[in-house]
Amino acid sequence: MIDEHGTANWFSKPGDSIRAIMQRRNISAHDLAERFEDGLDAVRGLIDGSRQIDEYTASTLSAMLGASAKFWLKRQENFDTAVDRAVAQVRQSGHEDALLCLPAPGQKARGKLSLERRAAEIRRRLVFYNVPDAESWRGRYGRLVGETDYRTSKTYASKEDATLLWLRRGELEAEMIQTRVWNSENLMDRLQEIRKLSMIRHPQLFLPKLKALCAEAGVALVVVKAPDGCRASGAIRMVDPDKAMLLLSFRYKRDDQFWFTVFHEIGHLVLHKANTFVDDDALPGDIDRENEANEFAAECVIPPLRESEFERIKPNREDIVRFSVSIGIAPGLTVGQMQHRGMLEPDKLNYLKRTWNWSQINPVTV
Repeated sequence: MIDEHGTANWFSKPGDSIRAIMQRRNISAHDLAERFEDGLDAVRGLIDGSRQIDEYTASTLSAMLGASAKFWLKRQENFDTAVDRAVAQVRQSGHEDALLCLPAPGQKARGKLSLERRAAEIRRRLVFYNVPDAESWRGRYGRLVGETDYRTSKTYASKEDATLLWLRRGELEAEMIQTRVWNSENLMDRLQEIRKLSMIRHPQLFLPKLKALCAEAGVALVVVKAPDGCRASGAIRMVDPDKAMLLLSFRYKRDDQFWFTVFHEIGHLVLHKANTFVDDDALPGDIDRENEANEFAAECVIPPLRESEFERIKPNREDIVRFSVSIGIAPGLTVGQMQHRGMLEPDKLNYLKRTWNWSQINPVTV
């Protein structure tokens, strides 16, 4: 088969077939994970191509998804052959070093690599990014700054490699989530229900509800812990013509920051027609869109009809809690807005904000 660049080194992961059947038969990743000893990690590896289909896996897939075990083993064999062909083509093209410079999960190879190890490292990158060559990678990720909207901290410099790994893991996680067709009106229809979830204290309780509401509007909401060097707190990206990804890192592990990021990214999705672009403080060209998304998020927290009342809140616990309950949000979000607008000092009443640890969030890691 020929890819969009007219080369004959295109390949398709067995995970593509697995996802297609899961979608057609309405089988979730969790349903499939129950059939494997290592649960979701097994499904994750099958989807991203890092797990080989052996006889046990083939039998399990056959029992759950259909087709024979022989079919799944042959699917893996064909994939391996196609990737080997792509690796050989890369080595002949002169783009070997360019691909080896790309970040990949796991331990970074150091020192002079043998020919065999270089081939293995090239293969790892082709499979991880699901591209057959350097040109395809550049077409899909080379203009990442112009294709992805991600929020980064002003305090720290964002390292592109770490951010790219975070985003790619988000894409792979989004592939496992079944959603309806992306529709911005459906997302807006669910905004008030999403907003109410801020009242729920624990991520284990509100995240499944948040993911379900987003999926109904064609948005795959994914939580991936940012690796060292990645300072992003949220991102949006169209991972399929009919599916948007909303990627969150829980960077601050605090409710005011988390929910503002959720609303900010939803703002980009509904205001900017789901266009993917960098949402980075260092890019002045995006200031207008950033301001629009920030204003959208602020109005999600404090409804415009309650703005005058908000401006009269006294900076004490009782008034803040009373007002927050009356508008249906957690008090920490009100505190965050008061601090942002200079109505409350940054070190005051922070105990009203909910904080979490990683065990409560249980994020996917790169």
